[in-house]
Amino acid sequence: MKIKILLFPILLLLLVSCKKDKTTPPAANDKYLTTSAGSTWNYHVTDNSDTVAVNSDYTLTSTPGDTSINGKTYHIFSNSAGGDKYLAITGHDYYEFDSLPVGLGISVFERLYLKDDVILGTSWAQNLNLTITGVPVPVPAEVTNTIAETGISRTVNGTTYSDVIHVSTVINSTLIPVASFTTSINNYYAKKYGLIESSVIINLDFAGIVKNVNTETKLVSATLL
Repeated sequence: MKIKILLFPILLLLLVSCKKDKTTPPAANDKYLTTSAGSTWNYHVTDNSDTVAVNSDYTLTSTPGDTSINGKTYHIFSNSAGGDKYLAITGHDYYEFDSLPVGLGISVFERLYLKDDVILGTSWAQNLNLTITGVPVPVPAEVTNTIAETGISRTVNGTTYSDVIHVSTVINSTLIPVASFTTSINNYYAKKYGLIESSVIINLDFAGIVKNVNTETKLVSATLL
């Protein structure tokens, strides 16, 4: 009888714990993206690629729709600048179906842009072919992403975000010498908000072809539902 009395509280605790595990879903706030329909993000872009800086603004709006790409469910965001943006979350991996910056080809591909559960210094790479105007053949390239910082605070346009992940990206090609093709791409992601800041610097000077990309994108405000 004493054994049964002692075992009862333990069994009760196990049952409660199992029930809690099955009924408590992962908190939406832990994700580095919000997909609730009607949520909006207002961004400001400064393009310093030419002599005179060009400033522009655009708004992303989360739609009620999804679509299937490469066996993954992508959420659709409308872009006030034109077209749609496609983003997907698979576990702790975040994907975008998009193209590289203007000047490095217009072909769209599936890009793994963020992992939210890996340690500092983790890298992953993707191989693809670039179609660069003026270059007669596809240019093989490797896009390498690295977790440069985790759990940091980042202030963008006066708003301070916590638990930010910084991803640095470089692009290399076996066809183009390193000195002729330099890249520095940095993206910052905050929980719920997703991308809060991005800087893209790409310089190409190869076989008479010169292309320069120098843009900065910052989140101005957001309404997340």
